[in-house]
Amino acid sequence: MPLKPSSTSRTAETYRNLRDAIVQARLLPGERLKIDDLSAAFEASSGAVREALSRLTAEGLVKAEPQKGFEVAPISRKDLIQLTEVRITVEGLCLQDAIRHGTVEWEARVLSTRHQLNALAKARLHPETDQGKKWPVLHMEFHDALVSACRNDVWLEIRQALYIRSERYRRMSGPVEGSGRSVEQEHNAIADAALARDAKAAKAAMKFHLEKTTEILLNSSIPFQEAESDGADPRRAELSLVRP
Repeated sequence: MPLKPSSTSRTAETYRNLRDAIVQARLLPGERLKIDDLSAAFEASSGAVREALSRLTAEGLVKAEPQKGFEVAPISRKDLIQLTEVRITVEGLCLQDAIRHGTVEWEARVLSTRHQLNALAKARLHPETDQGKKWPVLHMEFHDALVSACRNDVWLEIRQALYIRSERYRRMSGPVEGSGRSVEQEHNAIADAALARDAKAAKAAMKFHLEKTTEILLNSSIPFQEAESDGADPRRAELSLVRP
């Protein structure tokens, strides 16, 4: 007789499903999150939904308001800028430690995920296709592989949460393109420097990669939600925060 899923596994599954719905913009920024509706949609108990919402609130993907309940966290240029600033620091710490302690197995993982990701270069531009849907999965696996030899679990936990929050912006914009940009070349530059054990070059390549993506997202059609009362272009002003 097959074992029934435990309450812990059901809660974890509910958390993952709800997180993915938010990151993939199936639940939009500012959308109210009603526990009964989510329980029905995800075939989960109200307790599992509440626990998932609490965890997502702590991770910045959900906003909880007294007497009002939960809603999908809003998005803004300021949030994206600040996320990028922190990501650059945390990714750099994790990457440096991974380079210092990486084994041959770590090198093989970086090489393998890089090769698989590069093989989907054209599919990346068509996210609606089966191959295109694989790209964001492999993209996360590649970035995870780069830091997988980092020994500080707290840094890795923070890094993962920041990656997920940033991924929501990228998913809302569609393929991240720019004039003359090659995402594959940027990934290769990070991986090559990491495999050469050149932490300084790897961190610089990562910083460039994250800043370039943010610059393009700031100028994309993402429906940012902050008020823009003055006449200045907020994209120019805030971009200076990324590039001091």
